[in-house]
Amino acid sequence: MTPRRQLLSLLASAEFARAYTLTSLTAAFLSYLIARLMSPVTLATIISALSIIGLVMLIARRAELSLLRLAPTSLLGFITVALVSVVWSENRWDTFTGWLTLLGYAIIAVTIGHVRDTLQTVRAIGDTLRWLLSISLGMEILSGVLLDTPFAIFGIEGNLAFGGPIQGLFGTRNMLGFIAVIALITFVVEWRTQSITHTVGVFSVSLGALLALFSASPTALVLAATVGAATSALAIIRHTPPSYRITAQWVLGALVAVAMVLAFALRRRIIRVLDADSDFSLRADLWDMALDFIAQQPVTGYGWFGAWERGEYPFTYINFLLGEQHRSALNAYFDILLQLGWIGLVLFLVMGGVAIVRSWLVAGMRRSVVYAWTPLVLITLAVESLFESSTLTGVGWLLLVLCVLRAGQSRSWRENTDAAHTGAIPTLHPESDTRDTDR
Repeated sequence: MTPRRQLLSLLASAEFARAYTLTSLTAAFLSYLIARLMSPVTLATIISALSIIGLVMLIARRAELSLLRLAPTSLLGFITVALVSVVWSENRWDTFTGWLTLLGYAIIAVTIGHVRDTLQTVRAIGDTLRWLLSISLGMEILSGVLLDTPFAIFGIEGNLAFGGPIQGLFGTRNMLGFIAVIALITFVVEWRTQSITHTVGVFSVSLGALLALFSASPTALVLAATVGAATSALAIIRHTPPSYRITAQWVLGALVAVAMVLAFALRRRIIRVLDADSDFSLRADLWDMALDFIAQQPVTGYGWFGAWERGEYPFTYINFLLGEQHRSALNAYFDILLQLGWIGLVLFLVMGGVAIVRSWLVAGMRRSVVYAWTPLVLITLAVESLFESSTLTGVGWLLLVLCVLRAGQSRSWRENTDAAHTGAIPTLHPESDTRDTDR
């Protein structure tokens, strides 16, 4: 075998795919720590290298991939609009580099989505978060209990002995709370699919719940309540006889609409119950200011930059007027309106909305619990986007792209098109339920 064939064989192997997935997930979840301990340039270099390796892996596996189903159209449309925004941006180079970051994480997510199936992806995320959350808890115990001193270099304030808030390795309490909720979803799915032992399952769920609690994040509480409600609703749908399932879906949709209206009407009381008045007041001032600038360029926005780290207009001006140092709009939907206007927001909502519907329908019909992971994570990302902009950068964006891709691999027009070309019978999902017990 020639060296070229050996390299292609290595890149297309299952072992390399697993190593790539674990490395990429670790880099994405630790993006804050990497940038803080080293530099944003180091992080950009790591993501660039991983995205290039991902492209080469996809090329090595091109015989088993379909170009038509490589990525959902809505995802490609959103990334394209972000690139085109270079044309009207006042700082074209920074917009282009912001787009490269967006593209890099997207390539990594697309690669993982094609080289690992859903259960393998869940297991990889579970393994990664078990280690990172365990290390986070250990660092918090060392800082807040044993040494009683902050670890400023890691962004750890050492408040564990006071009941929190704690940050772990993720920079802020809200980010730790968000990742803890994602971890809980992943750990429970692992446990239910018998991918981990009972002992590991108990440890994992307890670890995620403990860190979510000590993060003292109002966002984490809202996310946990939403995921709990979504899980209960999905369980009802899954146990409803097929002949009544459509009716149940419509009833559930109506209940969700009513709940959203009630939540909006009772928002101030809910905020008081969560003891989040100061947080909401800060966000309300920021959103009001952002709306003033959005009104000046409502259709196209000011160009894609991602995080507010480079000092571009209008972000620096918004912070100047508020006397703050915000790194985002603290709301992904407002951030998209500000950067890509209504064009970008519509594409983003279509991308996420279609993915939620597709994955929810698949999870409601398929026997395996593993299919519940995608809609539950998508719902978590959608709610998280109301309070933070983390869905647009780093690991939040990677998870979103991964879930959108996973949802697009089933109940898609591409599946029927591919089946027409190959003569195959289209299925709901390319994976088999027998993978549930694959260890």
